[in-house]
Amino acid sequence: MAGGAMLVLTTCASTEEAGRLAATLVGDRLAACVNSFSSVLSTYRWQGAVHTDQEVLLLIKTTEERLAAVEAAIRAQSGYELPECITVRVEGGTPAYLKWLADAVAEQGV
Repeated sequence: MAGGAMLVLTTCASTEEAGRLAATLVGDRLAACVNSFSSVLSTYRWQGAVHTDQEVLLLIKTTEERLAAVEAAIRAQSGYELPECITVRVEGGTPAYLKWLADAVAEQGV
């Protein structure tokens, strides 16, 4: 697959926000699939203080070619001042699944 598969991790403040973002990413062919993990407890330092909050973690499957657009969508739809956007290059996977992923985010689709 040209460019390769990527995983993007981001967090949302609510299940509603996470659902809207996931629907946008898949609907606009920016992601092949988005997994949502509810009730993630996050402890972090922000503006000099330690916070602990319930969040929804999204695991977004996309390609390197779509990465910039995924990041832009996260920034546009996030309720956070500084949204998380961590990317991990996929180093392996079954060829059939990786082809499906690439086809799912292709301009012309599957």
